[in-house]
Amino acid sequence: MRLLTDLDGVLVDSGRAVERAYRWWAADRGLDFAEVEPAIHGRPSRQVVARVLPGADAAAEARRIEVFQATDLDGVRAIPGAHELLAAWPADCLAVVTSASVLLATARLTHAGLPVPAALITEDRVTNGKPAPDPYLAGAAALGADPADCVVLEDAPAGLRAALAAGMRVVAVLTTHRREALPGASAYVDDLRGVADLIRGL
Repeated sequence: MRLLTDLDGVLVDSGRAVERAYRWWAADRGLDFAEVEPAIHGRPSRQVVARVLPGADAAAEARRIEVFQATDLDGVRAIPGAHELLAAWPADCLAVVTSASVLLATARLTHAGLPVPAALITEDRVTNGKPAPDPYLAGAAALGADPADCVVLEDAPAGLRAALAAGMRVVAVLTTHRREALPGASAYVDDLRGVADLIRGL
């Protein structure tokens, strides 16, 4: 069994840092954060920019947002059970699949004291980000695995849709969304404590 896991909201609690970055960016661009906030969870920064600021240079704006986030790690910490899960799971059967850039993903994992896996699929490695299945299919390919043999840990609707579209089973982590927002998961957990045994039983 191969395990593919999202980063933010699954392995690390970065919600406050994400909100600070987008509040800063919204204010800098004269936007109302209340209109930006619904777009930010589980999506690459480029998609967020394209959605809320059409006509802007999405790549350049996304880079500004991600550099801000990579240098503002205050409060970023491992989700309960994350250390134990990564220690228990074979490294060659694990991929982290995130909408963050490699710069930001590496910064957050390191700050939280978690290992950076060899299979790290970031937004800059795929053309179509979540909710397209491409990131999770890339994760399966990096592990040499059939998608049907993969289980995904996700906390966001966009990521859940991506994993299901890739033909994978999903364990939804209820850190950022309620269960009703994450339909179709095989199981639901509040954090990662004891989740390795649950996954092996699916």
